[in-house]
Amino acid sequence: MRYYGAVYRPPSEAYSLIVQVTYGCSHNTCAFCSMYKEKRFALRPLEEVLEDFHMARQRYRHVDKVFLADGDALVRKASELYTILDTIRELFPECQRVTSYASPASIRIRTDEELQTLRAKGLTMVYMGLESGSDEVLKLMRKGHPAAEIIEMGRKVRRNGIALSVTAITGLGGPELLEQHAIETAKAFNAMNPEYIGMLTLMVEPGTPLYDWVREGKFQLLTQPQVLEETRLLVENLDSPGSVFRMNHASNYLVLKGTLNGDQEAMLRTIDAAEHDLSRLRPEEWRGL
Repeated sequence: MRYYGAVYRPPSEAYSLIVQVTYGCSHNTCAFCSMYKEKRFALRPLEEVLEDFHMARQRYRHVDKVFLADGDALVRKASELYTILDTIRELFPECQRVTSYASPASIRIRTDEELQTLRAKGLTMVYMGLESGSDEVLKLMRKGHPAAEIIEMGRKVRRNGIALSVTAITGLGGPELLEQHAIETAKAFNAMNPEYIGMLTLMVEPGTPLYDWVREGKFQLLTQPQVLEETRLLVENLDSPGSVFRMNHASNYLVLKGTLNGDQEAMLRTIDAAEHDLSRLRPEEWRGL
């Protein structure tokens, strides 16, 4: 396959065929994010995209899943997305799932009819970053969208039949906004009721504004006990029946898994045990992105 620059994908797409449909991220100004900094956002020529799928068909005997990279494939013209999905269906009839990242901005420009057509042609799920349900945290981290807009766009995806996976980041508000970040993020998840909820834990990457803020003493990172405190507040306030909850990313100190709301109490017991024995947490040097 032909790739331009670093390529990122969600952990659950580890065994997917990854084809770049766009280059970079259409927003790319979040203060905590170091992804896609080496390239400007651009639409990849459609002919190249289709060529890559034909190349993949010649190379791979079986393709179960396809991930459309980079950071915001959904921003392309609907007609071009239809062509891409039709090509996938034609070349890989065995494919069970096609997914991509999506931003609130790219979802907003899609009509309900377009989203329904994308689903009918095989786009089964999109990944969207909430990061926080707190507008104060979102503004601080330069997300570019208030929580209400992110929630609205998440609900738009769901009502048009496309599954939704939403992520947020523990520690993103620092100690001062710990409670607000946890509770408002839980409320945002509840309002969207996505199929999947994923929690990362903040890691500070060189080259980001957040890295400079930490070095200058303008932003304070949470301690491990504070991460557990925030996680407990989040889980306590979740009410999103049917959502699969995963906090098992390499960045997380503590692994939590369950389906809401039934596994909530079990997850809280896991947090309690970790609070009483910090040796249960992933060592700092083992964390990663």
